[in-house]
Amino acid sequence: MSNVFYANLDKKYKCVERAEGSWVYDTDGKKYLDCAAGIAVTNIGQGIKEVIDAMYQQASNVSYVYGGTFTSEAKERLSHQIIELSPEGMDKVFFCSGGSEAVESMGKIARQYQIEAGRPGKYKIISRWQSYHGNTIATLTYGGRPSWREKYDNYLMKMPHIAQCNCYRCPYGLSYPECGLPCAEELERIIKYEGPDTVAAFLIEPIVGTTSCATMPPIEYMKRIREICDKYNVLFCVDEVITGFGRTGKNFAMDHFGVVPDLISVAKGLGGGYVPIGAVIAHKKVVDAFEKGSKNLIHSFTFAGNPLVCAGASAVLSYTVNNNLVERAAKEGEVFLGKLKEALGDSPLIGDIRGVGMLIGVELVMDREKKEPFDPEKNVSGFLAGYCFDHGLLISSGVTGTADGIAGEALQISPPLILDEEEMDFAVDILKTAVLEAEHRFL
Repeated sequence: MSNVFYANLDKKYKCVERAEGSWVYDTDGKKYLDCAAGIAVTNIGQGIKEVIDAMYQQASNVSYVYGGTFTSEAKERLSHQIIELSPEGMDKVFFCSGGSEAVESMGKIARQYQIEAGRPGKYKIISRWQSYHGNTIATLTYGGRPSWREKYDNYLMKMPHIAQCNCYRCPYGLSYPECGLPCAEELERIIKYEGPDTVAAFLIEPIVGTTSCATMPPIEYMKRIREICDKYNVLFCVDEVITGFGRTGKNFAMDHFGVVPDLISVAKGLGGGYVPIGAVIAHKKVVDAFEKGSKNLIHSFTFAGNPLVCAGASAVLSYTVNNNLVERAAKEGEVFLGKLKEALGDSPLIGDIRGVGMLIGVELVMDREKKEPFDPEKNVSGFLAGYCFDHGLLISSGVTGTADGIAGEALQISPPLILDEEEMDFAVDILKTAVLEAEHRFL
């Protein structure tokens, strides 16, 4: 009997033995192509000797010191690497241990920034429905995933949300570009209703992850959001926990839009599965407010930025850059998306196949013309993910609610950036067979 408090107490979990590249092997000798990259984490693949060696060397010297007492060469080196890859104007890095911590830290930094800037009444953080920003109380508050919020609603802060920008399922029933982007204009309306003197920040995933699987707004949307934030002294905060460091074929998803945010949270691709690490990247205007003010950020974590995790993350970023994995994600992601569209595009079960780089979403529908989602009780995405798992392919089943927060299902395909075409074909063949089985079962 296991003593682990698993999320699903009825599930019999396979036991992993080892992993190499994009493949995971269990203790029964079965291998799986990991087209989920864990959960969009193992960007550079597993078993990379350069990373393992860097971690061993650092652990041999010093593995831990408290960040309030010492810095380290590894920490300084990593912060420099991050800024070198970041949008122009980003200036300093706050370290933590994962994505939820990174987003919560971003919220606290945004709040203290407004105090330092002489605007102490600004505390509200506006975010969007059908978003995911983490699993702490604060980040569940910011997030817009109803199924994950409902059991903890009494604990959540009351922060405003606006509709997501999703051109496949426009919440206004309109079509881009004729629509005029009411989803962006809603931000200004909510700021006015809440009171501009109370709003500290606006938080989004620039390209949405598992809650609606690779939905991407038009460039004009992001530019308009930047304008509105500037107009009302609202910080523009972006959650790039999934998309940061190459997943979308750019260093950051925001690079696709030519818009520079004020704060960026990162995690998954930073550690690559080798170390638990997250970070907030701050623009110079944010840093300047602290330097002209108290000069103190009232926020820290015990394990934040310790030498061992920084050495591991530094090696991950070096490997990413030295092997041109960002450029590879752009090129090979386009190939993979094309293969998926060719194989699955005519299925009556598939409403939309979308993506950029190595972040791809496959939306499931009961009626393609009406875009009608399945009854959530049918758990079609769970069936597809389970079929693929049984046949040696790992994909993410997304989260129910892609259509309206309650109904709607999609698959998230987010493999390591090293995936090759032979592996793509393996994945496409299994997924195509799974979709055919689902058609017979659910349509």
